[in-house]
Amino acid sequence: MGEIKSTLELAMERTKKFAISEKEKEEIRQKEILQKATSLFHRYREGYVSLNEILKEIERMEKKATTMVKEFLLSQWINTLSLEEDDDERILRGIESLKQQSIDEIKQNLHHLLSQYQREKEKAKEKMKIQFTEALRKEGIYGNAVDPKLEGSELWKKENEKLGHPYRMKLEKIKEQLRGLE
Repeated sequence: MGEIKSTLELAMERTKKFAISEKEKEEIRQKEILQKATSLFHRYREGYVSLNEILKEIERMEKKATTMVKEFLLSQWINTLSLEEDDDERILRGIESLKQQSIDEIKQNLHHLLSQYQREKEKAKEKMKIQFTEALRKEGIYGNAVDPKLEGSELWKKENEKLGHPYRMKLEKIKEQLRGLE
């Protein structure tokens, strides 16, 4: 009686004659490295791993992978900086560590830009709330319990977009400064 083979054994026998070229192997390695880098990026950003753990993980990689992962992380972290996020300080620490140089001046510029933006946004929000409250009052809706919600309003979205545009342009300049560091 013949030997019964598993599906895996049958598949291995059929694919024995197929070989992966060096180019395909390299592509597979690069995909694996990018997946690892993407995982590190998300885990760090979400606070699941510390910067030290990221650096240790990078040190364990081969030289080519180390370079790819560092470039990827720097690119992603710089792109992540925004006017609305709360984790910019964490991201800046990561950038500073991978660049291996102080970015205090750039940090200061970014913090100044963010605080300026937040102040302007709050002023615009208060002004818009007053306008909404007045509009409701004219329609006979008024009192202490009336608190207009701006977040869903198309008018607020447009105002916020208009307000944020010059700040986003300045943020892009800061990102370019970070990218230009050697």
